[in-house]
Amino acid sequence: MGRGRIEIKRIENATNRQVTYSKRRTGIMKKAKELTVLCDAQVAIIMFSSTGKYHEFCSPSTEIKTIFDRYQQAIGTSLWIEQYENMQLTLSYLKDINRNLRTEIRQRMGEDLDALDIDELRGLEQKVDTALKEVRHRKYHIISTQTDTYKKKVKHSFEAYRNLQQELGMRDEPAFGFVDNAPGPWEGAVSLGVGGPDMYAFRVVPSQPNLHGMAYGSHDLRLG
Repeated sequence: MGRGRIEIKRIENATNRQVTYSKRRTGIMKKAKELTVLCDAQVAIIMFSSTGKYHEFCSPSTEIKTIFDRYQQAIGTSLWIEQYENMQLTLSYLKDINRNLRTEIRQRMGEDLDALDIDELRGLEQKVDTALKEVRHRKYHIISTQTDTYKKKVKHSFEAYRNLQQELGMRDEPAFGFVDNAPGPWEGAVSLGVGGPDMYAFRVVPSQPNLHGMAYGSHDLRLG
């Protein structure tokens, strides 16, 4: 029993459409290969799916460009003339834009001003003023951002310093050395060396004021 005829129209379901494309593409490629072998023909096929996927077939020992060249000779026209002309127009347009931009840059730097009239000079002056305002606004924004960053760093450092002070103030043992029971003006002395009656040092207490410039009494501070 033969298959029913399929109405030739666009398949609305995307999945079915892709499956049909894949099957029929395989069939077309097979027929092209058979035609090449059976009839010694030069065949080239280029296909693009609805998703943009590219497929091609070309007869063995033949290039697609060769097929295109033979096609152009057969119909007496060129497939590249229109494209070449469009590319030339695009190139000329881009050259004009590049030349105008270079001229504007030189004029903003104070060059090539002789050909400008009073209205053009006023317009150039307004453009320069506007650009200057934008540059200043950007500069102040960067300065403000950097200032805020530095303030945060200073605040973080101050908090770390305060926490360190609190930790040192809660410690019962000296920061270094051994505590001597002998009384002193700085809550006990700390021996830094071994032996010797004159080898003393003080223990630093964070809550005390700066000890620079204070008298050390009758004992000298010596490092053994």
